[in-house]
Amino acid sequence: MKPFVTRATRPRVALLVESSRAYGRGILAGVARYIREHEPWSIFYQELSLCDETPDWFKKWKGEGVITRLENNNVVGLVQRLGVPVIYLRKVKDTAGMPTLLTDNGAAGQMCCEHFKERGFRHFGYCGFNGADYSDERRAGFVESVEKLGLRCHIFKEERLVGRAKTAGYENEGLKDALPVANWIRELPKPVGVMACNDMRGQQVLNACRALGVAVPDEVAVIGVDNDEVLCTLSDPPLSSVVPDTERIGYETAALLARMMRGEKAPAEHIFIRPKAVITRKSTEVLAVEDRQIAAVTRFIREHACEGIDVSDVLRAVPMSRSTLDRRFIALMNCSPKDEILRVRLNRAKQLLAETDFPLPVIAEKVGLEHAEYLSRIFKKRVGQTPSEFRARALLQTLRDRLPNGLSFIPPAII
Repeated sequence: MKPFVTRATRPRVALLVESSRAYGRGILAGVARYIREHEPWSIFYQELSLCDETPDWFKKWKGEGVITRLENNNVVGLVQRLGVPVIYLRKVKDTAGMPTLLTDNGAAGQMCCEHFKERGFRHFGYCGFNGADYSDERRAGFVESVEKLGLRCHIFKEERLVGRAKTAGYENEGLKDALPVANWIRELPKPVGVMACNDMRGQQVLNACRALGVAVPDEVAVIGVDNDEVLCTLSDPPLSSVVPDTERIGYETAALLARMMRGEKAPAEHIFIRPKAVITRKSTEVLAVEDRQIAAVTRFIREHACEGIDVSDVLRAVPMSRSTLDRRFIALMNCSPKDEILRVRLNRAKQLLAETDFPLPVIAEKVGLEHAEYLSRIFKKRVGQTPSEFRARALLQTLRDRLPNGLSFIPPAII
């Protein structure tokens, strides 16, 4: 018979993770989900900010495991003296050889570049906090992706650096450099897509644009990272942002810590989790092409493609001859208006297949097609999979994303 788990036998785990930021709150939610699904822990936790000092209670605490994201080098020595399993969720000194789970910052930069590329941008800029590890890594991913397009990325380089400051120190300094950021924005070629290293920096870039009278997103489109919804929606205009998969980071961290507390050897290398997606808000809702008629055409297609429109509807919305529309659209967008309508419909169909259990006839109706058979045929031709195959793979990926790190088998009954 399985022994009854009493409060006394539960592993005691300290969570030194901030609740002041969306990133930390997402991690805490992932840890909580793991505990609900697998095993009870006795949690030792208090509300913290990222750059807080180590809580007094922790200095004499005794337990079985620690998860920490405090940007505090003192916590490393304290944890090492405890001699218990620990997982770090932030790069700090003296943690070589210890497990660390982090967002793949290079991938965040790549996703921002792709977001701007889809909107037709040919000019790119990056505004970060020089010297902050996460900012430098996101910049590297963004710059590399821009250069692969054969283009140049303009980088904000303010000489007044903070050195090895904490994140709050960089952000506080950023509030002081509004004039240098504004001067940098003034000199950028327009229209330009600017990636900010995080949402706080994105809001500072938007403030500088407003002070200059630069139109966002028509002249400067801005995207941040971390998707702190409060900060993004407080921004003017609301800020687009990359969504890190923080709940997955929290879940996999908890799963790894559980194995370590049972005696399993910890991986020594960093474990990187790819961000989920880009949430588009008004700061990047733009098409960066000089031909304003074609920009209007593209906007009309993206807003109405799933309403059953065809090219004749486009021509009524933006009057010109069919031949002129095709020629100018293909020159700028590398596809015909008809193909763009289909592309938007298929992207919406992918989303509905992955995120809902709607049957195919309902999905066909929702993307503006009369017959499920036609959707199935064109989906297979363009995507390389049938809709049912695409849905099954999307479900499988979702299940894998929720597995503890290192576990790859999914029972057939689940699939």
